[in-house]
Amino acid sequence: MKEDLLHYAWRLQRFNRTALQTTTGEPIEILHTGTYNTHAGPDFLHARIRIGDALWAGNVEMHLKASDWLQHGHQEDRAYDNVILHVVMEEDTPVHHARGERIPCLEMKKRIPQKLAAHYLRLLSNEDWIACEQQFPSVSELTRNLWLERLAAERLEQKAHLIAQQLEQNKEDWEETFYHFLARSFGARINAEPFMMLAQRCPLLLLRKHRHSLFQMEALLFGQSGLLAGPFEEEYPQQLQKEYRFLRRKYKLQPLPPQAWKFLRLRPANFPTLRIAQLCTLLFQTDNLFSKVMAALSMAEVENIFEVKLSNYWWTHYTFDKASEKKRKAMGRDAVHLIFINTIAPFLFLYGQRRGEEKYQERSLELLEATRPESNAVIRRWKAIGATADSAFQTQALLQLKNEYCDRKRCLECAVGNVVLQRE
Repeated sequence: MKEDLLHYAWRLQRFNRTALQTTTGEPIEILHTGTYNTHAGPDFLHARIRIGDALWAGNVEMHLKASDWLQHGHQEDRAYDNVILHVVMEEDTPVHHARGERIPCLEMKKRIPQKLAAHYLRLLSNEDWIACEQQFPSVSELTRNLWLERLAAERLEQKAHLIAQQLEQNKEDWEETFYHFLARSFGARINAEPFMMLAQRCPLLLLRKHRHSLFQMEALLFGQSGLLAGPFEEEYPQQLQKEYRFLRRKYKLQPLPPQAWKFLRLRPANFPTLRIAQLCTLLFQTDNLFSKVMAALSMAEVENIFEVKLSNYWWTHYTFDKASEKKRKAMGRDAVHLIFINTIAPFLFLYGQRRGEEKYQERSLELLEATRPESNAVIRRWKAIGATADSAFQTQALLQLKNEYCDRKRCLECAVGNVVLQRE
């Protein structure tokens, strides 16, 4: 049994409420269950409960066993002084507030329906791709779509929260913070972290000092990446190497270790060397990049911003010292869309929140709905069990559902899981 089932039963009042009483025999009347608390502190806040003749307003804490209160140290934590009811499966010992008063206790072991508990345990032990894989297709499309709308917004908020943390570290510098996350998105999943570290080691302010010269900007970014360690046979990387040595001494720079980068099993179009060249060219050809991206009103405008024309060397190379067939190495539409999904949309969302201008938040959602659905193993698996996606808005919601709910067996917090459980 998990404590989550207690939370679920209490939140939805899915237990036998006949003749409710505390373990000491006082009658209980639940007027308001309280607000579910996902942060530190008691499980439900601002509940209103009549116990005996007294009406109480305060918090509710839940445990499988009452003694868990002691194991968690709540008896010494003043944050739990306002707990008015202790809801447990079993009261194995009475518990007290930090101030010494005994807390009224409601025991639930004979009140939660056995069928509900058994079905929940079956979901928890299910080893299918998702616990409700067999039942998922039969849940109404309306229920699923409403839930996916919430999940898409939740995913945006999660990403915006990460940006907000970095923004605080960067002293509210939006341009620098956007540059960090933009670089991260150029690394995709495999090289995201080294790209982020590269941006931190080669700040936008430093690059702007040399924005008149694409060559110098490449020397800085490639040098700081550690990928100019050499030795090289071709003239261009040798020139970059020489320029970087000068700039490194001038600015007292420290490069990343070249081992930070992964090339193995990557398509050449995703090699970090080519991605760095594309990022560098984008920064060179687009001044005030953050402002232009925030002002883009359509995906076509976003795609135009990311239309980069690489220097001649990269027309015939994916990495240093290895010539390839001459080809224009433009960023593909799918790559630009992923950058929008993972970086630009969350920035729009947070920017609107901070400025109090809903138009930015609305645009982030509208453009996600106008962007083609992502194609990856998770989305293909969703499609196989009946969840089709028509836009990036929906694929982001499905990724959130799988990563944050299904994989963590948070069925009781899921709208689909609730429908499945209520059928039993």
